[in-house]
Amino acid sequence: MITVYLTGISAYYEGEDIEIRYRIYNGEDLILKESLLKDYKKPAVVGPFALLTVLKELEKYQDDEITIIVNDPALNELIRGTSTTKNAGVLKMINMAKDRLNRFKNSIKIKDISNDKVELAKWDDILKP
Repeated sequence: MITVYLTGISAYYEGEDIEIRYRIYNGEDLILKESLLKDYKKPAVVGPFALLTVLKELEKYQDDEITIIVNDPALNELIRGTSTTKNAGVLKMINMAKDRLNRFKNSIKIKDISNDKVELAKWDDILKP
């Protein structure tokens, strides 16, 4: 089973790079630890862009059961289709992410841990630089 811990960190000022951090585990074994700097994106699209970035990396694990753990309730709502946003950039990015999700043989579970203090502390510890 593949477990991915993911976060997208937006820039405070327009024009600054965003940071995408993710850790990929196979069971308890760390497979990949990445911290990427990408060109500026508006804060509203950082979560979906981070998801899209990690999905590209996960294509080589298509045969495995995959869980992506995030601390982003807005991203969770966007994926589930319960968000009421009308932001065209966000909707475009989430549609691209959904198309990429549909390419996987096995379904990918996206778990939002924002309300679980124990899981949130573990997530934070794993994603420290």
